[in-house]
Amino acid sequence: MDTDVPVKTETVLTSGQPVVENGFLKRRALQICAEAELLHAQGKTAHAIPIYAKSLRVQPTAEAHCLLGWAYSAHKRYDLAIRECLKSIAIDSDFGNPYNDIGSYLVSQGKHEEAIVWFERAKRARNCDSKHFPYMNLGRLYASRGWLLRAFREFEKALTLRPGEKSCLEALAQIKRHLA
Repeated sequence: MDTDVPVKTETVLTSGQPVVENGFLKRRALQICAEAELLHAQGKTAHAIPIYAKSLRVQPTAEAHCLLGWAYSAHKRYDLAIRECLKSIAIDSDFGNPYNDIGSYLVSQGKHEEAIVWFERAKRARNCDSKHFPYMNLGRLYASRGWLLRAFREFEKALTLRPGEKSCLEALAQIKRHLA
């Protein structure tokens, strides 16, 4: 079977609007997104942003919206970052990264109570690249508010998902010193 032959399927978003997915276009969009990610990883977020946008023009993907949001956050454009994450969730509500990212952006804006809700959503998401991140982020948030037992539980759970994670081990040691 030729993998470059466009395959069309119809997906209905939670908004009720059908979106026609094209396998070739999605692969191409993800290739372009990967190019942007390379620039992003090199700290060239201003150069990565238009390439993420190009990827989205080819085929909107949850990944590209989430990564574009991350790039905006590097420029402290949290409003745009959150908007992109919400678009990501609209495409794939099981993708956990945008939930965690929204929580992180809200923390950066000082909106801690709102952030907790998003980290909890990230923890429940089926598909998350780094499942331990929302636990770590909640642990940090709880520790900053003096809720050390809650923080301790979050860091412990993060360690079950990512054994040996240095930042979790350090945070747990610090909490133990405060509780002693």
